[in-house]
Amino acid sequence: MLGYSEMTETVIWVQTTIDTEVQIRYWQKGKPETSRLTPIIRTSKENDHIALFRISNLPLGTRFEYELYLAGERVQRDYPLEFQTQPHWRWRTDPPEFSVAFGSCAYFNDEVFDRPGAPYGGDYEIFEALHRIRPDLMLWLGDNIYYVEPDWLTESGMRYRWRASRRYPQLQSLLASTHHYAIWDDHDYGPNDSDSSYRLKDVALRVFADYFPQVRYGLSEASGCFYRFEWGDVEFFMLDDRTYRTPNRQRTSPEQKQMLGRAQLDWLKKSLRSSLATFKVIACGGQMINPMVYFEGFGLFPNEQKELFDFIVQERITGVVFVSGDRHMGEMLKVVPEGGYPFYEVTSSPLTAGAGRGHPDEANNPARVEGTWVQGKRHFGLMRVVGKRGDRKLVFSLHDKDGNALWERTIHERELRWEN
Repeated sequence: MLGYSEMTETVIWVQTTIDTEVQIRYWQKGKPETSRLTPIIRTSKENDHIALFRISNLPLGTRFEYELYLAGERVQRDYPLEFQTQPHWRWRTDPPEFSVAFGSCAYFNDEVFDRPGAPYGGDYEIFEALHRIRPDLMLWLGDNIYYVEPDWLTESGMRYRWRASRRYPQLQSLLASTHHYAIWDDHDYGPNDSDSSYRLKDVALRVFADYFPQVRYGLSEASGCFYRFEWGDVEFFMLDDRTYRTPNRQRTSPEQKQMLGRAQLDWLKKSLRSSLATFKVIACGGQMINPMVYFEGFGLFPNEQKELFDFIVQERITGVVFVSGDRHMGEMLKVVPEGGYPFYEVTSSPLTAGAGRGHPDEANNPARVEGTWVQGKRHFGLMRVVGKRGDRKLVFSLHDKDGNALWERTIHERELRWEN
């Protein structure tokens, strides 16, 4: 699997089934004479049979091909193995055009552990459809696996669930040729609707980081599954909605509850204020702007929500949009805060878990952009970033399990700014 991509560095993640030596050969695409070999890494039970190759000192804005070797033998694959570094475009060219896939709620069936009855997961060909689109990067927006009862009790149980899920054959081509970034929601953090009281949250983060390697998670003074990264002229703010969460059923007034926590909320505000990106994409496991909160969502935490939205308006921060998962349905929402420009949010869920239909009253949600409600259908999201400097656009779409577009909407950068 490809992890993050920066201008001169990337990471390639490999997991084996037995103790063995792993090595990567890579070269600039179409230029085999530039071939290089990584150092050998030996996998073992102690490192969960994971080999992590952080490849640095790479040329800017370059595509590469690569090969995998186990115990000195090349591993044949019937799909392309490619990665890329980001271009150094500022002060030189227009920002690059690129595409971002996103989705959430990926359930991988396991007969031994699953509940009796019909399998909850299905339509795994959705990952092959995602691969055919060849996005530059993918955002996994939580519930990227589903811990079941035996899993969340121990670290070994968590690691078993990740190993079992990662080996699904339909995933392999997507993992190997698209750069992946992830945050968690409740099911890949701990039990259903889990919160700050979960006893193994520090262990869960360590395991999560082993399976989705990142430059860093959290802050030195506040751990968690949150971070920021850039791709072109878009900056992504990946949020943790579990580590600091007040229990949903705690008998406290909504105003006293928190989802992000003080340290993370302050980090987000400062990060948005310091960002120079054309678009600032805030990604969270749960919905952020939906006024109809029948399940989990940021609206259950009105103080934090108001503080963030007021900050964006008062500081006149441009280009903010939201993406989210969790709901087992898809939609685009539009809310206009007092004194601000429209906030848009695109929710995409589920990838392979059971598809739902939402709460009946949501049929009349005043915030939903007409024609964007996707119910009872597994799907994924796509965000294309296009246009010249000063004329940038986000083209959002949701796609069914075969890759067919269900709807498409465009947001222009001028919609997300103040006139003066």
